[in-house]
Formats: sequence, structure tokens, C-alpha cells
Amino acid sequence: MWKALSDRNWALLKTHLSDECIYLDMPVGPAAAAKGPEDIVKRLKIGLEPLASYENFPGLLVANGNDAMYEHHEQWHWATGESAVLQFVTVHRVENGKVTLWKDYWDMGALANHAPPDWMDNFASADMSWVFDATGLL
Repeated sequence: MWKALSDRNWALLKTHLSDECIYLDMPVGPAAAAKGPEDIVKRLKIGLEPLASYENFPGLLVANGNDAMYEHHEQWHWATGESAVLQFVTVHRVENGKVTLWKDYWDMGALANHAPPDWMDNFASADMSWVFDATGLL
């Protein structure tokens, strides 16, 4: 799954997610989650598709039954020359070989401090049909 994400291979990424998978960025919170492979990919594309390059670097993976924590980092590069290294801890729940829960913990300030000035404008004009309120479900 992580290789597919790093390659921005959206079709392959979807095959790793259950139909009921919930994805959320913890800095934003559960009211702006995405649910299901199609909407999760819509959400991920907002941040990752406009990048000139993107790469996920592996780190420590700890698992306990169906639950896993993955410490990793990503490098983001914009066509305008800006770049950022983002540190992540991701929590997954995996059932029957598919991710059913995906929570990303990261520092939004680290991204905002290195992104181009118009970075937030991409979110303001993006398709937000993916928004799922997961409040109380996690």
C-alpha cells in the first residue's frame, strides 16, 4: 500500500482499502474524514497530486494483532521550488487483508511553513464531496 501511495498509483492503492475504510488527518479531526477507497483517494489527491514529486520513506512498523503503527516520513516538492519533509505516525487497523482504519498524525505547521503561498487555495477550490464526519466512530 505504501509503495502504491509513494508512486501515486491510485488504482493500486484502492485495492488495499476496505469499502468501509475511514481515513483522517488527525490535525484536521474526524469531522473532515473520508470513507471508502474512492473518497479516500479524492482526499489524498488534493494534497499529493499537484506536487512535482512526492516520496514516502519507510520507518518503524509495530503491529499488535489487527492494529499497526508506522513511523515514516514524506518528502514533498512543488513545481515552484518549495519542499517539505513531513514526519508521520500512521495508525492502521487491518482486517481480512484490507485497511479498515487509517489515521495520520503529523505537524500541519511543518507543511504550512514550507508550502507555496497558494497551497491552501488548492483546498479552498477542491472537490470536497469526500468529506465524511467520523465524529464518534473512532
